Amino acid sequence: MAAQTRALVTGKWLADAVAAGLVGPKLRVLDCSWYLPKLRRDARAEFARSHVPGAAFFDVDECSDRTSDLDHMAPGPSQFADYVGGLGVANDTHVVVYDASPTGSYSAPRVWWMFRLFGHDAVSVLDGGMKGWLAEGRPVTSDYSAPGRVEFKASAARSWVRTYEDVLENIGTGRFQVVDARSAGRFRGTEPEPREDTLPGHFPGAINMPFTSFMDASGKQLGLEDLSTLFKEAGVDLGRPFWVTCGSGVTACHVVLAAHLLGHTGSCVYDGSWSEWFKRASPELVISEGK
Repeated sequence: MAAQTRALVTGKWLADAVAAGLVGPKLRVLDCSWYLPKLRRDARAEFARSHVPGAAFFDVDECSDRTSDLDHMAPGPSQFADYVGGLGVANDTHVVVYDASPTGSYSAPRVWWMFRLFGHDAVSVLDGGMKGWLAEGRPVTSDYSAPGRVEFKASAARSWVRTYEDVLENIGTGRFQVVDARSAGRFRGTEPEPREDTLPGHFPGAINMPFTSFMDASGKQLGLEDLSTLFKEAGVDLGRPFWVTCGSGVTACHVVLAAHLLGHTGSCVYDGSWSEWFKRASPELVISEGK
């Protein structure tokens, strides 16, 4: 199944699977909603009130490296395996991820990326997310039955994670293109960062492609031709390797997903992203129009 799994599934596809009673050991649906603290939204409480029938809740903060002083850095393979096994995900399970962001998708691509990071390619993002699901009149429920724990074996993480030191070295060598998925204002330094201890801006050589630009007004992913045009207009050569960054490693995964849909499957994520870079980099490596 893994080789053929589509990175996106439609609301109709998932609704048909739900109606046919297919959600279970072979198909798990995960609500991966996560919000910046300043939004004051309780993703777990919202899930308890309303979710896709049969879904379980994936806590992005809980399934992360708790030893790091940075938010939700990728966990190790054993922690990831233990966490998703507790959600009823085995190695032969097709996983569909979604979130309830008003943009249609926000944190779900991060969880899609994490599954693939640990060797599980049978994972799809629900195109349009909960926003599209509701707009199409699909069913929701507050009913919840915890899935039974199963064994999940995670392979050692692929070399898709980049560090502060990697990015620092790349600024000198320019070997890799680096795409920043934050809004244009945060990238340029003219709008505030959501974290109070961090000022906006970007590091030298970064290319801005706001994550929202990959979706249409309904929250659905743009078609392949439009995605290809976006990369071309930004000056990103999909024939060359590139890395992605954002505020804290979440929305960067939208760039990974878009590139994957276009056949570019090896994009690397700078996991610490801007929240780490601003804390550690020397002032000349923080470029901002807002200064």
